[in-house]
Amino acid sequence: MATSRADVEKGGSSPRKAKQEPGKVPSPLYPQHEGEREWTPWLVPSILVANITVFTIAMYYNNCPAHNAKPGRDGQCVARFLHRFSFQPLRQNPLLGPSSATLVKMGALVWDKVVHGHQGWRLFSCMWMHAGVLHLVANMLSLLFIGLRLEQQFGYVRIGGIYLISGVGGSVLSSLFIRSAISVGASGALFGLLGAMLAELLSNWTIYTNKVAAVTTLLFVIAVNLVLGILPHVNNFAHIGGFLTGFLIGFVLLMRPHFGWMERYRLPAGSPCTARKYLPYQWALMAVALALAVAGFAIGLAMVFRGANANSSCGWCHYLSCVPTASWSCAN
Repeated sequence: MATSRADVEKGGSSPRKAKQEPGKVPSPLYPQHEGEREWTPWLVPSILVANITVFTIAMYYNNCPAHNAKPGRDGQCVARFLHRFSFQPLRQNPLLGPSSATLVKMGALVWDKVVHGHQGWRLFSCMWMHAGVLHLVANMLSLLFIGLRLEQQFGYVRIGGIYLISGVGGSVLSSLFIRSAISVGASGALFGLLGAMLAELLSNWTIYTNKVAAVTTLLFVIAVNLVLGILPHVNNFAHIGGFLTGFLIGFVLLMRPHFGWMERYRLPAGSPCTARKYLPYQWALMAVALALAVAGFAIGLAMVFRGANANSSCGWCHYLSCVPTASWSCAN
């Protein structure tokens, strides 16, 4: 039977208070436990259902047959047997989804509407929308693969917080660099979870055994996804913004007791042990990360609502989202 996180971190809970000598392992009040509480994930599946529901509503509202009654050069609706849930012509949306006009009406991120229309809520709403079935499936599979394990380990409050804050962080960076295109998708929030995983690994370094392998694997996954973001029609600024936000928030929310403190219950009673739950470097990382996250959000939001164009200060930054080649152009 696994103990709760509170039991592990507080040294157990019981109506009888045991005497504990400073620097010594306390006598156990109940049989020893290994590890921490494993949470039952419900938030990640709920986010999955919410994204599918929003996409279904968007397709219902889109109603391609009614708005495309006289097919032009773009062709007919795809999968017309779905009636009003059929997809826009592939020339308009190759991802099998609604029109751009529908996405905008339902809350897609549009720089002009955020800045001049005072619709700041789009920074949040866009992360619940997807451009098409292919976009939705790819993101939801990633959510299950990454999110379930994290929620099992850290609980719904911390993982939910990282997911939402990272999504907004990705939207803020997107608004600073992208003005001529709409943006939708949960990619920023998902990259935030990846960033938080890296922060958790670095912050809780002492409890991992295969440290180099863990860091190498995670960095490889992150690098591959960021490289894919330089393809056209992919908003890599949302990826980068979400990743940086999740990375900083991860140091704050995912800090765990160090190895020596966690292992004290596996030692005989009375053995010498450390009284510090967290190491100095963990507190230092948390303080620096929190300061950077707060400052970054404050400055970023101020720049967005002031209408600042970050491209004017960084002439090469647009290559972070799209690199033109002989096969494609980044003009649009």
